[in-house]
Amino acid sequence: NTIDAMQSGIYWGYVAMIDGLLDKITQELDSEMDPYVIATGGLAKLFAEGIPRIKNVDEDLTLKGLVTIYEMNQ
Repeated sequence: NTIDAMQSGIYWGYVAMIDGLLDKITQELDSEMDPYVIATGGLAKLFAEGIPRIKNVDEDLTLKGLVTIYEMNQ
């Protein structure tokens, strides 16, 4: 149906976009270097399922970083 087709298109479109971005980043690095990819944010688990290069998922990484910065400035 239309709703499922649109949701599928959005999901796979984002997977392709993220995978393409990883391709570009990898091309900029030394060809023998394989970057360690961490997915962050609320939908990280969802997209990590479709992108094998994602090695780790940490939905709260940004918040953890902000807490660290706050603590360093106290």
